[in-house]
Amino acid sequence: MTIMKTTNPGRKSPAGFTLLEVLIAVLVLSVGLLGLAGLQATGMKTNHSAYMRSQAVAYGYDILDRMRANRLSALSGTYNIAIGASAPAGTSIAQTDLREWKTLIAGHLPSGDASANVNGGIATVVVQWDDSRADGNSTENITIQTEL
Repeated sequence: MTIMKTTNPGRKSPAGFTLLEVLIAVLVLSVGLLGLAGLQATGMKTNHSAYMRSQAVAYGYDILDRMRANRLSALSGTYNIAIGASAPAGTSIAQTDLREWKTLIAGHLPSGDASANVNGGIATVVVQWDDSRADGNSTENITIQTEL
């Protein structure tokens, strides 16, 4: 017994994708990849901003630790310095601490600067830097206040 296969001469069998289907698939893929690239760029900006913030906090605690190690000088006001003020050039412990601290901040934070003030046993430290890489044009700062 032989089985004969009959074909319909008026109907074509599917042979693969059409060019239009391929173009639509490429378009969908490219839009997805552009979205992924945008997310990656945003993530990198946010990550850099968070890194700068954590560095600023570490630098703020650095001068507070130096003040605690030299508490009597800190309470007398020798660690007081304003934002924009140049680091002192003397050789005392407080002046050396402030010079090293200001140099460290200026070297590691973009447009970094800082201030320290001790008033009535309460130390206030402000560290500021340029965070324009994250959101265009922004000067960020952190303020740490503690009792010595």
